[in-house]
Amino acid sequence: MAQFGREHDEHAGPATASRRFIDWGLAEATAGALGKSGPRVTVAEATEVVEQLRRLAGEAADHVEAFTGLRPSGPPAPVRVVDRRAWASANIVGLRAVVAPLLMRATRGREPGPLADAVGSRLTGVQAGTVLAYLSGRVLGQYEVFASDPGQLLLVAPNIVDVERRIGANPRDFRLWVCLHEATHRTQFTAVPWLRAHFLAEVAAFVDAGGSGEEIAERLRRALRDLVDAVRDPSNQRSVLDLVQTPAQRVVLDRITALMTLLEGHAEFVMDGVGPRVVPTVAQIRARFNRRREGGHPIEKLIRRLLGVDAKLRQYAEGRQFVHQVVTRVGMAGFNRVWESPLTLPLPHELADPEAWITRVGVSAETPTPPAAPSGNSAQPPGAESASNSAQPAGAESANNSAQRAGAESANKADEPNG
Repeated sequence: MAQFGREHDEHAGPATASRRFIDWGLAEATAGALGKSGPRVTVAEATEVVEQLRRLAGEAADHVEAFTGLRPSGPPAPVRVVDRRAWASANIVGLRAVVAPLLMRATRGREPGPLADAVGSRLTGVQAGTVLAYLSGRVLGQYEVFASDPGQLLLVAPNIVDVERRIGANPRDFRLWVCLHEATHRTQFTAVPWLRAHFLAEVAAFVDAGGSGEEIAERLRRALRDLVDAVRDPSNQRSVLDLVQTPAQRVVLDRITALMTLLEGHAEFVMDGVGPRVVPTVAQIRARFNRRREGGHPIEKLIRRLLGVDAKLRQYAEGRQFVHQVVTRVGMAGFNRVWESPLTLPLPHELADPEAWITRVGVSAETPTPPAAPSGNSAQPPGAESASNSAQPAGAESANNSAQRAGAESANKADEPNG
């Protein structure tokens, strides 16, 4: 069985303190050992998929720029077509880069005790690797922002081929559909110079609001008890992250969630606007993709709920409606005022009340051509096949509070397909 183009990045490694809390090498080994094998392809097929995805990523970027009016500045963010193991490795590099300084802040620079050093780092390494292994078999694409500035676009070729085969989609159309969503995230972060720094600052604020190391440990112990109740009660919608955060962290998380909802909804809106013109079979793809998403084994659904994946999927619909209503009211140029500064981002309550955002920012009404209304049964973006983004994997959700938010949103957005 041929392997899709695996890439390896040389990375100097994080601070020693980070390794003392999380065994990153064990996390990577665990993700590789537990990750599923990809679909069977010949060498020629693998080569064709990789080359086409790279080409379609460039084509999608042109469509996104023309539709949104956003123009990237600075050096272009790289596009990498990777296999499942390389996707997990790339996210570990990103998590290491962001978690090291956050751990120093959360622990006030104190080293872990001998027991935590010997056992805790390995436990959290296995936990992070297990989550990454799960996500590596689900994520179709992701714009990863932690490892480098301005970030990198990852397209997971085995997962894309696997899903297109399962739903019987036209390969070229499905691949371009995935690329449109991911290229929108790439454009967001390369055309808005302050966005990456703002997102990372919010992640740091989330960690700072977590309290002392002792308080974090106590919340984790309580979370283990609550987790049993969450597993037993299907109506309980709480995720692992919900179980361990403080009231102060919830305030920051509301802001992060509002930002991610905007980014995901904007990507969905762009797919709705561009897709019908350049993806001939988009309606068929969406219908079949939806049916696949609505199915799933009960265990699969439980895992998705505990990792917060279902909550992320709800962001797509709410964010898409916000963008659609604003563009209908004030045009694309008026909507693009949202990218002027962190102060013009929608507040959490404004996502459900676009008129409040328009009034607060002072956007003048135009007479735009109404965009196609978001379809009620439109599929979740390709990224929604798993969980980012955001965004990024929830790899370190249970491995210290500092890694929790980094993993959950850097996914962009384990852009469940798109992130």
